Amino acid sequence: MTIKENKKSKKADETIEKNQKEAKDNQEMVETEDDLKKQLESLPQEIKEIISKAQNKLIDFKKQILKKHNYIETICIVPPVASQIIEEEEEVPKENSDEKIVHVVMVVPDEKSKEIKRLTEDSISMIKDFKPKIWLHIKTLSQIWEIGFDGKYALLEAISMSFPLYDKGLLGGLRSASIHKMLILKKFERYVVSYVMAGSFARGTTLKTSDLDIAIIIDDTDVKRMSRYELKERLRAMIYTMALEASEKAGVKNKLSPQIYILTEFWEAVKDAHPVIFTFIRDGVPLYDRGAFMPWKLLLRMGKIKPSPEAIDMFMSLGEKVSENVKRKLNDILLDDIYWGVITPSQAVLMLYGLAPPTPKETVKLMKEVFYDQEKLLELKYIKILDKIVDIYKKFEHEKIKFISGNQVDLLVRECEEYIKRLKQLMDQIEKRITEKEVLQLYDSVFDMLQTMLGNHGEQNLIEKFKKELILSAKLERKNLIFLMKLADFKRKIKTEKITKNELNDLRKGVNDLLTSLIEYSQRKEMMELNRKKIDIIYDNKKGELFIFKEVMFFIPDLVSEKIKKIHFDGKVEEVMREEIKEYLSSHKETENRLSVKLINMLKKIIGDFEIKI
Repeated sequence: MTIKENKKSKKADETIEKNQKEAKDNQEMVETEDDLKKQLESLPQEIKEIISKAQNKLIDFKKQILKKHNYIETICIVPPVASQIIEEEEEVPKENSDEKIVHVVMVVPDEKSKEIKRLTEDSISMIKDFKPKIWLHIKTLSQIWEIGFDGKYALLEAISMSFPLYDKGLLGGLRSASIHKMLILKKFERYVVSYVMAGSFARGTTLKTSDLDIAIIIDDTDVKRMSRYELKERLRAMIYTMALEASEKAGVKNKLSPQIYILTEFWEAVKDAHPVIFTFIRDGVPLYDRGAFMPWKLLLRMGKIKPSPEAIDMFMSLGEKVSENVKRKLNDILLDDIYWGVITPSQAVLMLYGLAPPTPKETVKLMKEVFYDQEKLLELKYIKILDKIVDIYKKFEHEKIKFISGNQVDLLVRECEEYIKRLKQLMDQIEKRITEKEVLQLYDSVFDMLQTMLGNHGEQNLIEKFKKELILSAKLERKNLIFLMKLADFKRKIKTEKITKNELNDLRKGVNDLLTSLIEYSQRKEMMELNRKKIDIIYDNKKGELFIFKEVMFFIPDLVSEKIKKIHFDGKVEEVMREEIKEYLSSHKETENRLSVKLINMLKKIIGDFEIKI
């Protein structure tokens, strides 16, 4: 390739890259415009009218200014209710403050402070003819934070509640923190010493998804009814809930991460110049302060906050204890994580098998007896892994082992992972067996009943008889035949195919429906047979029923108050309960419908004159 061609290629690449960048910027602008339109609907009517009038001009202004100055962090419109605050604080000339003005705030990074003059000139040339008039406030991030350092919290709050034309995340985070601060002050105002923003937001390295670190210092000096630990826990629960509410109300993706400090402990940390507190005081920006945070910040700048010799020795000792702490934590991993990480799942598998929850001590023995010796489902190597971990745990309990190395922990973790992976497979095997067993039980319950009803035949013959005698004769619905064939198919495939939980649930329901249909049919059939076998008689203006068997007959009176008579053919008469006649009828199917003179005379002696109803 020639030098000329190389230059052409390079230029083409640069053009493509430029076009791609512009396309991306335009897409971001479109998304922001869509956001603008959505947010506009929820604004108060006053600001909605102002923005609506200048909406297209403002969008064009935003596009043009960002194209020339893409380092801008935030462009926002101060709401009318806050305009008086910003006019007073920014000393807007009185002749200008009387006319209707829309205040627009721009924030730029500190390193771009030298560009402010050119940015101001470009902005003014673009907005000079706007109606209503735009008053531009261009500030660096440090100047924004100076507002907090100067204690002008109302002005900072006014900016935080501004309407965003463009925001890389700073304004959204500030708005979320302001709402959170107001919620806390409403609940705990007399106890809040300082509400301070720190972390990447305070340093100016924020993104739209950055966490927003907040420190809240609460005065605990007059707390008498609870311990300081209990106080912090209660505060943490409430303040965290408020953080979620604030993020939702602000409509931002930044997660609020509040840290709660009580004043007495914070003083101790300041005195010792704890590194975390040192950084927090150095970088933090107060959004609310009752005169404590700024003096700390000033003392830090003056070099007056220095760690005491005791604090230096304490921090040094923490480094010296690294090895001891690591060993202790490795031991904790074994005792709290690895041991219970194999014991608890093992107990779960044994319970799935149908055993009562075993104690940790019994678990290894049961796992071997049930799944290795008896069922042959689990390989010996996994029993050994479980036994090894339990053995090490016991040696720690009895102090036969004092500590465990990192290499040993790594090995145990790998073995634990391998063991758990195998247990999951074992659970699938057990569930498959349980499913197979249940399917067979469902199958047997149906086909056993069919054999009782239709005779002792094989599966296919029973299905054919079921079809011929019950379905084709319209005694049962056709859906019962379809399910019966499906049940037989399930039995064939349980060995080779996995049955899902949904399929098993459908199978249970289908079996229940089919058995219900069969039972109802059997009852109807028995009732019809009984009706054919009984003899209706009328006696003393009452009705009765007579069942005659080979050696005995039953007389069932019309009234429940009258006893059932069991009449033997040798003349013996017994009074029996209704349950006995039901039991006798079910076990003696053959009845006699012939009423001889002898039986007529016997019955006449018992109930008097009677007539046979035909």
